[in-house]
Amino acid sequence: MDAVTVIPAFGNNFIYVCRYAGEGALAVDPCDSSTVLRAISDKKLQLTDVLVTHHHRDHTAGVAELKKMTGCRVIGSDEKRIGGIDLVVGDGDVVPVGDTKIEVIATPGHTGTSVCYYMPTASEDGRGIVWTGDTMFAGGCGRVLECGMEAMWESLSKLAALPEDTLVYCGHDYTEENFEFALSIIPSDPAIQHRLKEVRQVLRQGGYTVPSTIGQEKKTNIFLRVAEPVVKGALHMDDASAVDVFAELRRRKDRF
Repeated sequence: MDAVTVIPAFGNNFIYVCRYAGEGALAVDPCDSSTVLRAISDKKLQLTDVLVTHHHRDHTAGVAELKKMTGCRVIGSDEKRIGGIDLVVGDGDVVPVGDTKIEVIATPGHTGTSVCYYMPTASEDGRGIVWTGDTMFAGGCGRVLECGMEAMWESLSKLAALPEDTLVYCGHDYTEENFEFALSIIPSDPAIQHRLKEVRQVLRQGGYTVPSTIGQEKKTNIFLRVAEPVVKGALHMDDASAVDVFAELRRRKDRF
């Protein structure tokens, strides 16, 4: 697997085009077909596959047009709610694409059928890549819409168990707000303070806040730190379970 092109769309969405084996390419959560078609044309790539993390239209709106224009294979987990799926996948499935393999990780929480796609040793420097959709964001996580809080916490824990150098490509750029929220809970945390400063500098320079890494998320994503005494203490939940602390944080973020 080769270079990843980040395509901003719809204000805060991220679409990704990932080149492999020379001229092959896959797209992830293409909400806008025109930008993907332009990217593959500019780079002289052939789109062979589309990966869909969940059924929401801001992740699927461009799928039908891309399939029509390129004949690409559409991969997703929810045949009833994602139109045009050619390959229905579930937890633990392994899908060969070019010179790499895609491992499917079921991550219910944001929706009941959300999945993430993990490609070990897929990046140019040999690190893995995980496409997290609306499950894990840089510094945050998605809203819990169709499942209980425990399901979302378990899904995030699955992702946190990936190798720490895994590159994280998420579905939206809520990064600055996520770290501002974290500092509203634990304002003196030096790692989060540093990350917020980095993110603001990147945004001022017109860059993107992706990718992060699993290791970076474990250190600075407050939703992955719910077992830490500093987070529990800030919420006055010293004796609470990790799931209960996560649920309280998610409720507070919903109102932030």
